[in-house]
Amino acid sequence: MDWSAFFATARDALARTLFELNQTPVTALSLLSLVIALALTVAIARVLAGVIVRRLLMRSDIDPGVRYSIRRATEYGVIAVGVVISVQMIGLDLTALGLVFGLLSLGIGFGLQNLTANFISGLILLIERPVKLGDRVQIGDAEGDVIAINIRSTVVRGLDNVSLIVPNAELISNTVINWSHNDRRIRLSVPVGVSYQSDVDLVLATLLDVARAHPGVLPQPPPHVRLIEFGDSAWNMELLVWIADALGYRDVRSELNIAMVRAFRDRGIEIPFPQRDVHVKQIAAPPAPVADDR
Repeated sequence: MDWSAFFATARDALARTLFELNQTPVTALSLLSLVIALALTVAIARVLAGVIVRRLLMRSDIDPGVRYSIRRATEYGVIAVGVVISVQMIGLDLTALGLVFGLLSLGIGFGLQNLTANFISGLILLIERPVKLGDRVQIGDAEGDVIAINIRSTVVRGLDNVSLIVPNAELISNTVINWSHNDRRIRLSVPVGVSYQSDVDLVLATLLDVARAHPGVLPQPPPHVRLIEFGDSAWNMELLVWIADALGYRDVRSELNIAMVRAFRDRGIEIPFPQRDVHVKQIAAPPAPVADDR
């Protein structure tokens, strides 16, 4: 086999012009070089972002969400610069890409609105940070921790370890409950009903004692008890406490409920259940008809 002829044929095939962009010839070799340059750009962006996080940001007391945003912004910035440099290295003028961008904008107008909206929303999430890495969020009935903010979507790991993939645009345009946005301290409401025969002062004192005895309840602001309404069969009370970490509010609520049950039993306070009295009224039978002997 004549290797010199083979390489000459391959070189001629790679150098053959496939098409032109604004009078700039585009060959198979230039496209291959562009793909390799872009792949190297992505690899360099990830390595550089990782070095910045490990060598600089990990040594300082910067919030993990901020570190994540800086890492993502570094990756996107390096990739953007690398794309420009790669395009220029293969001999393409940036003005030659105007036609390509025009076609892309036409495609966006017809079918890529959602992709573009999610991409821009992802940038807003990284810059404005209404939702950041590690936050506990509630989206509709789903609740979980944010573990990744990508270009198109955000990954929320649910309490059952099931990942919820949420488009970024939904986090920007819809209402999202963020349990740990600026401060992990939250006020927790624990409702309970007590019998009308109970001593209301004893009930108030018992609920406050239960709150103060729990290690997860903050002493300041102090616990507070409210009588919300007079229900059908109970006084509907509400115990309000502040806890230090919103992520554990479910466990704290359960532990307070268990402590209430035990304290109420020890002090003779009844937790009623709905009751209905059914009265059966007996209706007399109608008189028998009188026979007509005529």
